[in-house]
Amino acid sequence: MRELGYKSLILRVRNISFNKMAAFQDKVVWITGASSGIGEALAYAFAQQGAKLVLSARRKEVLAQVAKQTNLPDCRVLILPIDMTQTDQMPYWVEMVLSHFGQLDILIHNAGISQRASIIDCTMPVYRTLMEVNFLGVVALTKAVLPHFLSRKTGQFIAISSIAGKIGTPWRSGYCASKHALVGFCDALRAEVAPQGIGVLVVYPGYIKTNISLNALDAQGNKYAKMDTNQAKGLAASICATRIVKAARQAKKEVYIAGWYEMAGIYLKRFLPNVLFKLTATMPQP
Repeated sequence: MRELGYKSLILRVRNISFNKMAAFQDKVVWITGASSGIGEALAYAFAQQGAKLVLSARRKEVLAQVAKQTNLPDCRVLILPIDMTQTDQMPYWVEMVLSHFGQLDILIHNAGISQRASIIDCTMPVYRTLMEVNFLGVVALTKAVLPHFLSRKTGQFIAISSIAGKIGTPWRSGYCASKHALVGFCDALRAEVAPQGIGVLVVYPGYIKTNISLNALDAQGNKYAKMDTNQAKGLAASICATRIVKAARQAKKEVYIAGWYEMAGIYLKRFLPNVLFKLTATMPQP
């Protein structure tokens, strides 16, 4: 009896593992910003789930390295370099994906850029770049993909926002504004497309150990080129990706992937906003 119970348990575990993979088996997943950080980790995570991948970023050679490390055959990976500021090209890129795979099941808006500059010093071109990459590019690509999702009455948008999409902090005004805009757009999108069977998941990462601060823009639009202390101690991108995959499989609307410090800020914003405002006013200049 014990042996029979043990075998039954093993079969149940195997079935659970199979069902988890089956959720994304042969699904076509398009990841922007796939050359590093969370996007790269998502490529590996979805590859392990049996998905077909479209990998996008600006650097083709880096995307090729990521594609190789997924261990997927060439026929299951499309390398598609794009620039999120070239919004007029979005329909063309969508057509390339559909021509290659015949369908698209999940679009992950991960491409983005951060900022480290005071409002008084930050130039307007920097603000425009942040909004074009983090928000307007997302809107344009969503609009280009949406007709395909609507025609199939299925599909899922996953937008990587940030805790900064809920809380405004100093030295990141443009980044916070772009992420707040992204959240508002996705909430409206979700309300419009839910009746058609299309899902929208917004992800709110806290401090994740990536190069986001190194690649952030300073006041003049140059690379900040410094690693934030909290970023260096952040959650591994692979763990973040695993949690995103789980949230996508569960068809969640929102998921927070953050430590106690960032989550405390979320609760303070909701219940004790004046306390949060005082705390953010004392944050040191990076």
